[in-house]
Amino acid sequence: MSDRPRLLLVDDDLTFGEVLQKALVKRGFEVFVAQTVEEGLAQAARLTPEYAVIDLRIGHDSGLVLIKKLKELDANTRIVVLTGYASIATAVEAVKLGAVHYLTKPADADEIVAAFHKEEGDVGVAIKDKPLSARRMEWEYLQKVLLEHHGNISAAARALGMHRRTLQRKLDKRPVKE
Repeated sequence: MSDRPRLLLVDDDLTFGEVLQKALVKRGFEVFVAQTVEEGLAQAARLTPEYAVIDLRIGHDSGLVLIKKLKELDANTRIVVLTGYASIATAVEAVKLGAVHYLTKPADADEIVAAFHKEEGDVGVAIKDKPLSARRMEWEYLQKVLLEHHGNISAAARALGMHRRTLQRKLDKRPVKE
């Protein structure tokens, strides 16, 4: 092991992971990459990283599980969540579980490194003039219900009164732009 800070990167996108790994190595980290939740858990237990970059959706699994496990291994691990599926519900849960920041893809290495060191919120963040669209609000609500049922699509579908496959189709789509 080197004296460089250890960083665990868990993302199922192989190309994105390789590019981000190289960029983070250039910024002084010793980077270990995993492409599944199971690989991420095994590496975390072996390495006890100081930093972690976790994709929110890893295949069909949730990166939120990793946040909780990493914090159990070492409460001082600085975790940034990256996602192409941003929602208010998942951002709130990620921070509640111990992530220091939540970034939407594409995020570059400099944004990620800066996010590791953010200690406080930014009161200068702009508040949007118009509310979310009805389609975006539906997507956000589906995400909230899914989180309430611990990622169990069947249970969430029952709670919503819809067929499981219908919910799955709605969740597989990218979030509606605001």
